[in-house]
Amino acid sequence: MSTATALQPERLHSIAADPATASVPASNLTQHTGQITLDERVGLFRHRPVTLWLTGLSATGKSTLAYALEKRLLEAGHACVVLDGDNLRHGLNRDLGFTPADRTENIRRVAEVARLFNDAGLLVVTAFISPYRADREQARAVIGEARFVEAFVDTPLDECERRDPKGLYAKARAGKLPEFTGVSAPYEPPATPELRLDTVRFSAEELVETAMGALSSRATFARARAGLSILPGGAKAGSGRAATGKRHRSTRT
Repeated sequence: MSTATALQPERLHSIAADPATASVPASNLTQHTGQITLDERVGLFRHRPVTLWLTGLSATGKSTLAYALEKRLLEAGHACVVLDGDNLRHGLNRDLGFTPADRTENIRRVAEVARLFNDAGLLVVTAFISPYRADREQARAVIGEARFVEAFVDTPLDECERRDPKGLYAKARAGKLPEFTGVSAPYEPPATPELRLDTVRFSAEELVETAMGALSSRATFARARAGLSILPGGAKAGSGRAATGKRHRSTRT
């Protein structure tokens, strides 16, 4: 058994997160391209690839919104994938802890994965606390300005503590969870997010529709076809039209 598997996830530290040991791509590497162009993928999926980056404190409802939005998008015939913070820390990012350096590496990896999915033509919804502005801006740079939509899931700290579905705030207040965002580690809210989702004033259903509107505007949704013609034997896509929306749109109950 390796040392890493014997440690608790919160105690793990990533060598990759240390700038002194970070690897540099070899000079003999080549970037390969496939035989399907991005425009062909856009025609196949009936949308342009976009990443909706949900950021906010723990217990704001990021994962709930992300998976509800994924369901809404798939029902409308749009290919979508969710990248969830807890899920990725069980696999790809299981070697990372919660130090500032590890948090930065966590977000860097997520951004690279989101870009790969976008390059494949898919819509991506991420659900990560991503507490540092600099890390989110780096994610924007990796994914691309035209593809990146920052959505601040805006919930006051006291409301998050009241909800506390996993009991994490209580543990953090008791000193059992070090470097916990909002208690013993900072959260830097977005100054000018493309989207602000107020989970206190508005229902999850309304916030999903607001997010659909923002994605529709950026991804240029079209009605899904009855079938996908580029790939032989492709799966049938459902029909449906997404709601429209505006940048910085407010929501209501």
